[in-house]
Amino acid sequence: MKQELINQESLFIDNNDHRLHLRHIYKKPGGVPVLMVHGIVENGLIFYTEKGKGFACYLAEQGFDVYVLDLRGRGKSTPAINAESDHGQYEAITNDIPLAIEHVYKAAGQRMHLVSHSWGGILAASCMARHEEVLLKVRSNLCFGSKRRVTVTGFERFLKLDLFWNRVAMRMVKKHGFLNAKKYNFGSDNETRKSLEHSVTWVNKGPWHDPQDGFDYQTAADNIIWPPTWHLTGIKDTVLGHAVDVQLFIEESKNHHAKFSLLSKQNGNLVDYDHINILTHPLAVQDHFPQLVTWLKQQG
Repeated sequence: MKQELINQESLFIDNNDHRLHLRHIYKKPGGVPVLMVHGIVENGLIFYTEKGKGFACYLAEQGFDVYVLDLRGRGKSTPAINAESDHGQYEAITNDIPLAIEHVYKAAGQRMHLVSHSWGGILAASCMARHEEVLLKVRSNLCFGSKRRVTVTGFERFLKLDLFWNRVAMRMVKKHGFLNAKKYNFGSDNETRKSLEHSVTWVNKGPWHDPQDGFDYQTAADNIIWPPTWHLTGIKDTVLGHAVDVQLFIEESKNHHAKFSLLSKQNGNLVDYDHINILTHPLAVQDHFPQLVTWLKQQG
């Protein structure tokens, strides 16, 4: 019997002076919706390929109605980030992610699962903490390698964070007006000056307050009921999503019932996963992906 192929299409949301791209991936109409949010120097391709690989395509195979967001200026969202781009994580939290959630909610007619990678999980959590109307449209929250602060120390932290992110990247932004990560091959997509500055403020142990308007996400998080949440990271994710820092964010956000998993051979997994291959490794489809599907289907 011939296997039924999944469908992929690009949808666009017009939003004043820019367009947001959503990759819509599904097998049949009417599945439970999922919205995916990528992290820094990334775009939605961390979750899918046009040939049908990745977690988004895997969920579509299991009957979910999947939407993958390209944040403003990344991926197929336009205009692409350049020296004139004047937006950062504030716009993602207060405008773009809420807009994508509203689009998916109206299209599907029901609450959705949120799936995020890395910094996307922090943006999504901040969005839910800030906007009660957004929170009401989310049935679960699944995060891969998401941390707000980096507290771990060591040589790899020095290279990736202290030297590159805090110094070299900032100098590149001053020179070019934006972080041209694609040109220099240290990321899948570029970042604006504001996005880099805002993330550096938070990563370097700054309070969970908005760098642009001062909104207190910490206090807001203290006063909401989070949707069922599962945080996962890999044992080889030693800086960008270290288990210690992922758990610190769980504590900071007062998400007391959140589930946490460290994926490693020692814990029964097939691979000692890192920050990227937790989503892209070929063995993930027979390792943790099936468990995630079971959990998602249990969440309402």
